[in-house]
Amino acid sequence: MSHPEQIQQRIIELEVEHRDLDIVIETLVRDQNHDELQLRRLKKRKLQLKDHITLLKMQMMPDVPA
Repeated sequence: MSHPEQIQQRIIELEVEHRDLDIVIETLVRDQNHDELQLRRLKKRKLQLKDHITLLKMQMMPDVPA
C-alpha cells in the first residue's frame, strides 16, 4: 500500500471512530444520570480526532507553489 493510500485508510478509520463517538455522546446526553466527566472526555477525544483527520487531509493535498 502506498503512502497516500495509508493516509486515506487512516482517515477512514478515524472518521468511523468520530461517528461512533457522536453516537455515544448523544446517548449519554439523553441519559439523565450521565457522568459529566466521561462526557467531557469523550467530547475532547472527538475534537482530537477531528484535528487529526484535518491534519491528515492536509497531507493529502499537493503543495501549491506560491
